[in-house]
Amino acid sequence: MFTGLIEEIGEIVSVKRDTKTYKLSVCANRIFEDLKLGDSVAVNGVCLTASAISGNAFTADVMPETIERTALSKLKSGSRVNLERAMPLNGRFGGHIVAGHIDGVGVIMSKKQDSNAVRLTITAKPEILKYIVEKGSIAINGVSLTVTYVDSSAFGVSIIPHTSNETTLLSYEIGTAVNLECDIVGKYIEKLMNYGNSEVADNADKTSASGGIDMEFLSRCGF
Repeated sequence: MFTGLIEEIGEIVSVKRDTKTYKLSVCANRIFEDLKLGDSVAVNGVCLTASAISGNAFTADVMPETIERTALSKLKSGSRVNLERAMPLNGRFGGHIVAGHIDGVGVIMSKKQDSNAVRLTITAKPEILKYIVEKGSIAINGVSLTVTYVDSSAFGVSIIPHTSNETTLLSYEIGTAVNLECDIVGKYIEKLMNYGNSEVADNADKTSASGGIDMEFLSRCGF
């Protein structure tokens, strides 16, 4: 598990492509204080496993599912990436719960100066936007941020100077694809509310027909 607080900016040393898989090598400094073989590292928000370590570089394998779901395929030698090690049990929880499991890709639509901050607007698909709520949390390329607004096609965040200095977010041009991970709490709630058997599905149909959720409906669904 991660917190979305970036430890340092690393650099892609090499990208080796196979038919459907990638092998990334990343160099950095701070994360190698205690990084061991098999440890998890969030690279632009994507949880990867260090399969080899040499000096101040580690290598990670990227499977087809990860390539399809994320913007890692856009990386090349020299690309700068946000890095975070998994959170230790005795660490401070300063961001929010970040699993490193990307929900999908968004695209930066605009950047606008707002006093000492910069507002980013990012477009995303409806299946991602439904989990994003105003003043809720979102991880963008691994960075924990607060959502400032959301509508049917996009959402916004505000980048303070510290975040700008410690991450790669404001180095991206308009049109850049970024990895998005929604707050996991909303996804669990949706799963639990819809989980089960045909009775739940039937009750959901009845609810749609009656126009809402009432005590009778909750009782039938086991709540």
